[in-house]
Amino acid sequence: MNVGQTQVGDSEASEPLRSVHTQNFRDILVECGISLVISTYQADKVVVVRADRQELNTHFRVFEQPMGIAADHERLALGTAFEVWELRNVPAVAQKLDPPQKHDACYLPRDRHITGDIDIHEMAYCKDELWFVNTQFSCLCTLDRKNSFVPRWRPPFISAYDLGDRCHLNGLGVRDQKPRYITALGETNTPQGWRGNKRSGGILMDITTNETLARGLSMPHSPRWYRDRLWVLESGYGSLSTFNFKTGKLETIVQLPGFTRGLSFWGPLAFVGLSQVRETAIFSGLPITESMDSRYCGVWVVNIETAQIIAFLRFEDAVQEIFAVSILSGVRYPELINWDKTLLSSTFILPDEAIAEVDFSTLSTF
Repeated sequence: MNVGQTQVGDSEASEPLRSVHTQNFRDILVECGISLVISTYQADKVVVVRADRQELNTHFRVFEQPMGIAADHERLALGTAFEVWELRNVPAVAQKLDPPQKHDACYLPRDRHITGDIDIHEMAYCKDELWFVNTQFSCLCTLDRKNSFVPRWRPPFISAYDLGDRCHLNGLGVRDQKPRYITALGETNTPQGWRGNKRSGGILMDITTNETLARGLSMPHSPRWYRDRLWVLESGYGSLSTFNFKTGKLETIVQLPGFTRGLSFWGPLAFVGLSQVRETAIFSGLPITESMDSRYCGVWVVNIETAQIIAFLRFEDAVQEIFAVSILSGVRYPELINWDKTLLSSTFILPDEAIAEVDFSTLSTF
């Protein structure tokens, strides 16, 4: 694979945020008509990865401990240290950004919902409802206007809600536009109980039946239903796997050079997040730390039809861990605004019926 230097996209970035990539990574984004949004809570950044002419551009925005991402062409939700950000794509604003005629999407903040420090992990839109993993309270939640969060499901072995992170619930998989699958690092019911067997205590569950589909997993993450198969990242081995419903076992498709966490699909391609994993108590004693001396951070692209790695984007220095990898379909060069007082104070989004009665001659920005 030919490797090139990535173009860093904005003034919030600096030299420690540099990265390298295979030459075909940019081509893949162009051919698929997509861009990527990546969260790295370790570096307090959200990264927009996009093709820029003949270069690959990494565009950094600062958020406090960003983790879970749910995103599509119209909307983007982000779980951070103690709140959920919800942003909407406003194409009319994208047309006014500099440089002219370059951006095809602009995600603007619409709402910031304070949840408290609940260690939000994976998120997903199920139809128009946002679901997310509340890891501290060991449950799946949604939002309303009155409460910090609304618990909707918890594992049957969890006896009560508390801030104990009893099983380290982390992954959320959607099937038929409904929450269906979860992963957790332990089947335990005591505060931080999962830490006692993090090497092989992980589970995969179907929440519609409360059936534990698989046990004995090494730090499973990111369950996904795609092409009539259930995919799981077994992070302790650095693998991308599928679940065999007949045998009740995970079957490894490919092993990757890092701690696998964050997964999205497009056509025959899987975009997999990799982390270096630091030598800390949380990651010590895992198969990947014992068998792999060189571990990388970034996004690896796997052809799931051939089980071959075909491209990668590798971050260096400051960015060491990835949590979420989300695809923006039909969006080639997006902007993501975390805070811009001038832009936000002069942008107005109205219902369609109201727009018909707006006098545009009085508005400088719309």
